[in-house]
Amino acid sequence: MQYVNIEHHGAVCHVILNRPERLNAISGVLLDDLHEALRLAQSSEATRAIVLSGNGRAFCAGDDLKEFGDQTKSPESIVQHIDRIQQVTRDLMFGAKPVIGAVHGFAVGGGFEWLLNCDLVVAAEDLVCFFPEMDWGQFVTGGVTHLLPQAVGYQKAMELWLLGERQSAADLKALGIVNRVVAKDALLPRAFELAEVVASKSAFSVGRLKRLVTTQLNPQLAASLELEKDATVAAFGRPEAAERVQKFNNR
Repeated sequence: MQYVNIEHHGAVCHVILNRPERLNAISGVLLDDLHEALRLAQSSEATRAIVLSGNGRAFCAGDDLKEFGDQTKSPESIVQHIDRIQQVTRDLMFGAKPVIGAVHGFAVGGGFEWLLNCDLVVAAEDLVCFFPEMDWGQFVTGGVTHLLPQAVGYQKAMELWLLGERQSAADLKALGIVNRVVAKDALLPRAFELAEVVASKSAFSVGRLKRLVTTQLNPQLAASLELEKDATVAAFGRPEAAERVQKFNNR
């Protein structure tokens, strides 16, 4: 895999975004690599918990706008790109293995969405999250139209989407979106500590709990992924999106 590394530490599988020169921005190759890494981790009998992190200065800076032209060159390429994005959320949330996010630097747009897809989140003190999609003429994905209002309430979710204001690790902790805030050098040790605690639990009970909460009791999450796909495909195909992305790239 070109942009994602996998390391095994006993019962914990460490999945690492590894495109640091682009702040782990989301490209087609990164999406394919992350899907494969999560597929392997979720299907491994030896793995009881997954830690997800990013190399370099950021966890994930969101969609790589330098690739917007390739992503939108045809209706088929738009659908394929959005399908890949939504598949990663399914990999994170619909598998039986809990995912502990170890998140630092920027987690923007899709990176913020992946944070919200994790079962537990350890944040470094330098974490900054925001949603730029409304500025870029795009749309949110990752099931967050369902997940975020559940987590923070309707008005706060709308504030985060519509205003796109930057949120610090402390802000996210106060909102209940992250579980722990630590110094950057303590990020991975603390995430692995939590992952090892989770891995020591009954795999059957943990797996049934996760699947019951994310799928069996909650068909709205799966439905939100399809509705978000439709909205995002439509947004990507509008001339306004290309114009707004071009303005951003020219800054």
